[in-house]
Amino acid sequence: MDAMADNGPNLKKQWVSAEKLIMLGISLPAATFAGWAMGALLDRWLHIHWLPIAGLVLGTVAGFAQFIRGAMAAMKEQE
Repeated sequence: MDAMADNGPNLKKQWVSAEKLIMLGISLPAATFAGWAMGALLDRWLHIHWLPIAGLVLGTVAGFAQFIRGAMAAMKEQE
């Protein structure tokens, strides 16, 4: 047990870093799906058939923007 106590802060830092990288992998598909879902809901309500595609594109762009922000922050942390 004493050996694990020495690694506490370092281990916590590794878990936080891993969580940030996992967030990068999840943010793009989640934003894409959310954009498509909102477009599909608006299509059902307004009967404008191109809204799911517009939502898909908008969600993908938002996901890429979040991915780039997260990647740049992770690179800045490593320096």
